[in-house]
Amino acid sequence: MRLRTVTRTQGNNRALKDGTVTPKRFDFAFEEVPVLVDAFRRMVRGLEFDVCEMAMTTYLCAKAHGKPFTALPIFLVRGFHHGAIVRAPEAGIRDPKDLEGRKVGVNRGYTVTTGVWARGVLQDEHGVDLSKVTWVPSGDEHVAEYRPPGNVEPLQPGGSLADLVAAGELAAAVGVGSSPPDLLPLIPDATEAGFAALRRRGHYPINHLVVVRDDLLAGHPGLATDVFEAFVEAKNLYVDRLRRDAIEAPTPTDLMYRRVMEITGADPLPYGIAPNRTVIDELIGHAVSQRILDTRPAVESLFAERTLDLTG
Repeated sequence: MRLRTVTRTQGNNRALKDGTVTPKRFDFAFEEVPVLVDAFRRMVRGLEFDVCEMAMTTYLCAKAHGKPFTALPIFLVRGFHHGAIVRAPEAGIRDPKDLEGRKVGVNRGYTVTTGVWARGVLQDEHGVDLSKVTWVPSGDEHVAEYRPPGNVEPLQPGGSLADLVAAGELAAAVGVGSSPPDLLPLIPDATEAGFAALRRRGHYPINHLVVVRDDLLAGHPGLATDVFEAFVEAKNLYVDRLRRDAIEAPTPTDLMYRRVMEITGADPLPYGIAPNRTVIDELIGHAVSQRILDTRPAVESLFAERTLDLTG
């Protein structure tokens, strides 16, 4: 069986993409989608792939609206979001609490995972009342059925988040990418703030996981385990290279994972529910409080049954 699969090439799956690691009883038929978020949308709206990398809050929202795919606890991308929020130097914003009563842009949709985690940082570490901020997403949601809360106001066509922040029409924005030189991080020393949150409260966000179509999981009982084990084998090769400092020309992501490993003394990319339950619970809590989910799902209900006890 060949599984139509989309996942962005990165250190922890490179051995799958180049054929160093091969699954036991099926083949991955990898497809490249240049803008990965387009694959999320195509999976949510058209079920176009058999196996697909997906942002975690996109998945939470999709699952709540009955989309026929289920996650495996393969957490491909992690990172910190303290640096995702930018402001203009003259915006009168000196403390995150100053965002209350103002408008803050969000790149793409309100449910975007970076936005969820960044708002969580504002709430948990800086005491911001998120309900007192008007959130201005620049695009629509992957899950078309989702309806945002009343303090979400879509950006008018033709606007640019970065330009609107620079002009003072938005107090700040989340996830604008490479910021223009006239914008500043809202949280100073954001990189170190993320690592400090890891040390202080175990804060280590999950961004992306892997989903599989429900009809395939039902028709092939061993599929979930096989997919999980293949991704684990590939990831472990990468983590071993990180541990041995054997990566030539490491990327910022490689360096971040290595720093996490130095701080925690553990695998920076653990797969499985057990080693990640705390952070999964944290994200679900944010999704509920930010009105992305109406009710809080049990963690086990989000993942394929045969993977509930797997770790790697």
